[in-house]
Amino acid sequence: MKETEMNRLAWGKLSKEHFDRFNKDFKNGTKKLNPLVEEQLGDLNGLKVLHLQCNTGADSILLAKLGAQVTAVDFVPDNIKFAKKMAKTNKVNIKFICSDVLILNEILDDSYDMIITFDGVLGWLFDLPKWAKNVYRFLKPQGRLFVHDGHPYYLVFDELLIKEGILNVKYPYFNPDLEVDSTIGGYATEAKEALNYFRSHKVSDIINALADANIFITKFIEFDRCEEGMGGDTKDERGLMYLKHFEGKLPVGYSMWGTRR
Repeated sequence: MKETEMNRLAWGKLSKEHFDRFNKDFKNGTKKLNPLVEEQLGDLNGLKVLHLQCNTGADSILLAKLGAQVTAVDFVPDNIKFAKKMAKTNKVNIKFICSDVLILNEILDDSYDMIITFDGVLGWLFDLPKWAKNVYRFLKPQGRLFVHDGHPYYLVFDELLIKEGILNVKYPYFNPDLEVDSTIGGYATEAKEALNYFRSHKVSDIINALADANIFITKFIEFDRCEEGMGGDTKDERGLMYLKHFEGKLPVGYSMWGTRR
């Protein structure tokens, strides 16, 4: 699919700068997991974890430091190259795989206690039913899926006006078409000019794709804040971002747990 290839090239433009940023954060001791994610994951010690859409591997490294046996996947070759380098520097053993997660079943034959994916991920997948089937395939019986992402409702609003306290629908919630943008990134480093495509999924799209793949949803939690770089305009005491005009009023992110039937 040409849009996927365009996205691969676009994200590849950010690989080196992401590596430099996250590697510096590790050296400074400032690289941490999203608190909303870490407080939910619990004890990962000894668990086999599949981390999907891992970017340059910084969060994969943090999962490994929590004791997980991590396999991490991303579809950008340079992301994987720099992820391996950063893992070696941080002295953790992670298996990195370069693959589109939608076709991961073609190259990986293994099963996991937990599949984890978080912070700005699902919109880059254009076929949720295929993703959900792979989640089922790679989970052990009674294995668990954890997803944390931007709330689809929050993503419909104009990203500039919302910071002024104005709710203006810019991206229709019921939108079957791919959205196109001319720049990418900006959450960890400066944005780059690169044509890329994104798909906004309704909450029902996500839940139904998993349900149809025999993944039982056990918990769905909504938050009025998110990790820095993922939205919001005001930072709280934990380093999370919220909207000063809509704190406690508008969902910004969500977490979802599921288990293989």
